[in-house]
This record gives sequence, C-alpha cells and structure tokens, in this order.
Amino acid sequence: MVTEAPGVPAGQSQQSLGPAGPPAAERAERLDTKAAGVVTVAVLCSRVLGLIRDLVTAALFGGGGLMDAFTVAFRLPNLLRDLFAEGALSTAFVTTFSKTVARGGEEAAWRLANKVATLTAMALALICIAGIVFSPQLVAGFAPYFSPRKAALTVTLTRIMFPFILLVSLAALVMGMLNARNVFGVPAIASSFFNIGSITGGVLLGYWLDPHFGVRALVGLAIGTLLGGAMQFGVQLPRLMQLGYRFRPDFHWRDPGINAILALMGPSVIAASTTQVNVLINSVFASGLGNGPIFWLSIAFRLVQLPLGLFGVALGTVTLPLLSRLVVAGNLRAFRAELSRGMRLAFLLTLPATVGLMMLAGPIISVLYQHGRFTAPEAAQAAGALRFYAVGLCGYAALKVLVNAFYALDRRKTPMMVSFVAVGLNLLFNWLFTFHLGWGVRGLAFSTGCVATCNFLVLYALMRRQLTRLETRRMFVMLLKVGAACVALAVVCWASVHGWLGQWQHERFLLKSAELLLTVIAGGLAFVGAGLALRIEELRELVAIVQRRLTAS
Repeated sequence: MVTEAPGVPAGQSQQSLGPAGPPAAERAERLDTKAAGVVTVAVLCSRVLGLIRDLVTAALFGGGGLMDAFTVAFRLPNLLRDLFAEGALSTAFVTTFSKTVARGGEEAAWRLANKVATLTAMALALICIAGIVFSPQLVAGFAPYFSPRKAALTVTLTRIMFPFILLVSLAALVMGMLNARNVFGVPAIASSFFNIGSITGGVLLGYWLDPHFGVRALVGLAIGTLLGGAMQFGVQLPRLMQLGYRFRPDFHWRDPGINAILALMGPSVIAASTTQVNVLINSVFASGLGNGPIFWLSIAFRLVQLPLGLFGVALGTVTLPLLSRLVVAGNLRAFRAELSRGMRLAFLLTLPATVGLMMLAGPIISVLYQHGRFTAPEAAQAAGALRFYAVGLCGYAALKVLVNAFYALDRRKTPMMVSFVAVGLNLLFNWLFTFHLGWGVRGLAFSTGCVATCNFLVLYALMRRQLTRLETRRMFVMLLKVGAACVALAVVCWASVHGWLGQWQHERFLLKSAELLLTVIAGGLAFVGAGLALRIEELRELVAIVQRRLTAS
C-alpha cells in the first residue's frame, strides 16, 4: 500500500515536498501581488459601475415593488451564472487547464478549451430554453408571496433575461482561459463592459418604451442586461486570439480533461455558490415582508461585494492558478505558505472595510441611493441590512482563497459537504432572526453573514488538518494587530458620526458627500498609520508596492 502525504496527489512522494526536494521544487512561485493589483483595479471599475447601475435604477424606479420584480427576475439567471459560470465552470476549468498546460503543453490545453467551449454552448442553450419555458414555476418557487400582478411582471422579465446565462457563461470560460495563461487585467475589466452596456442600453431603451419609467421601462432595462452580457463576452475575444486560440467546434467529449472538469464541477456547483444560494433563500423569505425588502437586501449586498470584489475575488483569481501549479510541482511547503499568505491579505484588506461599513452604513446608503424615487425610510432599511451583511465580509473574502486550495488539491467534496451544512444553517438562522426574533430584513442579512463566517471556520479547520499546519499562530498574531489598528479607524468613524456627520439626515447632498469622503480618507489613514506602527508585515509590503508604483510613475 502506498501512503500519500496529506493533500498530495497520487504519485508524488513526501520527500519531493520537503526541504530535501529537487531544486525545481525549492524555487517556489510566489503569489503575484502585481497581478492581484491589476485585478483589484479592474474589479474596482466593475464594482463602481455596478453600483452606478443600482443608483440609476433606484432613482428612476424607486425602492418598492417594481425593483423587487426586476431583482428577482435578474437573480434567477444570475444565480445560474454563479453556479455554472463564474463559480463552478470557471474554477474547475482554470484548475484543469493550468494542469494541462503544465503537463501536456499549450496545444493540448487549446484542444481541451475547444471541447469545453462546445459543450458549454450546447448545455447552456438548453438551460436557457428550459428557463424561458418554466419561468412561471421558477418565480412561484423563489418569490412565493408576490401578488399575481407582481409575479406576472417578474415572469416576463425573467424570460427576457434568461439568455444572459449563456452569454456570461461563455465570457467566464474565456476569462478562465486568460487567467490560466496569467492574463488577468482584460477578463477582470470585462465585467465593466457588462455594466456599461446594461446601464446605457437599459436606460435608453427604457426611456424609449416609457419616458415616465413605469412598468414598460423595465422591459428596456431587461434587454439592456442582455446587451451588457454580449459586451462582456466580446471584449475578451481579441486578447484570447492574440494568445493563439482559435475556436473549432469539437464534440469529442470523451476526454480526461473534460472528465476532470465535470468531476470538479459537480461538487463545485454547490460549494462555490453557497452564498448566492443563501441570498436566493433570503429572497423567498423577503418576498413575504412587503414591497421593497428584496431590493434593499440587493443594494446592501452590492456594497458588501465592493470590498469583497476588490480584495477577495482578486486574491482568489490570482491564487487558483498558482496553487494548482504548486500542486503539480509537488511543492507542498510553498503551497501552504502561499495559501496562508493569501488569507492573511484577505483579512488585512477586509477587516477595516467591515468596521467602516458597519459604522457608516446610514450616511453611505443616504449619499448613494437616497435620490429620485428612493425615499429616506427605504434608505434606513437598506442601511440596517448593510450593517448586518458586513458581519460576514471577512469570511467571504477568505473563502475565495481557501476554497480554491481545496480544488487545487483535488479535495472538491470537502467544500461541497460543508456547503450542505451552510445552507441548512441559513434556513435555521433566517427563521430564528427574521421571524422568531422579529428582525425582518436585518435578520436575513445577519443570517447570511453568520453562515459565511461559520463556513470559513469549518473549512479552515479541515484544511489545517489536511496540511498538518497552516501558519495559524502567525495569522492569529496578525489578526490581533489588524484588530488593534481597526480601533483607530473606529475612533475616527465614531467621532465623525457624532461630529460633522451628526446631522447627515438633514444635510444637502454635496456637503454630506464631502463629509463622508473626508471620514473615509481620515479613517483609512488612521488604520494605515496604526498598522505600520504595529509592524504589520503584509501592510508594510502593500505600502512598499504602492510607493514603488508612485516612484516609477
């Protein structure tokens, strides 16, 4: 019997992973912070444009029943995107494609890409047809408490937007190819084109159909979503072709690479999309809380996704190909070090964001959304949801890195099993916080945050057991230092809320915006100053990178 080292693929000995390993294994790759920075900037553009899209639609349509209908209609194909595209398909493809390049060369990897592209296009086309046909049943299942009129509008919008899943899945596949070849900027900025297309096309078509932006204008908004999906896919193709890829339909799907991707995707469909499944469950509960709660939760979650997209997604995108290559090389020591480093960076970047969002939720929502038809009571409800969603921000970000490590080690079933528990916990917490304790929208948001945190803690314990050690002491020390630095940030936020932002509910937009911006800048500087004084190694590294960039420019 051959005994494998923990987390080491069959055929690789423990000796190849330790200090006595070959020189190639010792020359470990490092987490590319430059690439992570590129992705961060690109994702920042996308998140800001996504935020602008929400601001525009909230001002034009308000925060009531119309946007509830649109949010549910978009969420159904968007959930499938997270299940099959940016979640399972992208993760499984990058893992397998990276290993194919390392083992079989570029030509074999492109052949695999053609097989996957052909299979994806055909499978998702069938899913689109089924989604259009069964839209009434989907809406009834995920928004059971909608009125008949509201449900009928949601069905119409769902049927229009369902082909979005095909477009965005192909875009995610192209993104995976580019990421596996260490091209991160173009695919990361592609989602910005989705937002540009959906905003511009949606508003213009909406105005053409209904200048007063009533029910008919929502149809234009839905068509604009399809336009944005097509732009997200198309903008990446030129860069992919520059790398030598040419699409040729390939129906020979009996291939080890295809089998590996499908084997990864099955568990990944559940594990990588737990958050979105829980958000959808929240919609079911929220549909019985009146007009508006679904949209309030959506915009609050959008703001939580801003730092999550900036830091967690960027780190997860860059670490997945790296960790996969380290597994192929048999360098477990470097694998452990880079995984731990990625999680430390995730905590460093999102813990201060958590403090800021919780303490400044009211002014943030008011500045961003309280315009046009979006009223002050609706803004207050969304701010409450934002505070409670922020509880899980650190867990979300660290999971982006940690889950990829399980996939790289081919331990795909572990996140899947934990996800089953997470969905069950979410149902329990929703009932407890929302109905039993009567917290309403805030209870749904708090449930999601608690589940993300629990999910991370369980997976961290399992990964530590898998690798025997995971630099836990070093991470704990860093967390203590980051927590201490966040105290300085919290003091600045508290002083601002009780000082110059004390009357933000009654102030004009420009004055309120300026005060909020100054608070964010002052709080950020306070955190960085305290962190440098506490000698947080990862923070000093990031500051040094920024200084080098500024000097070079």
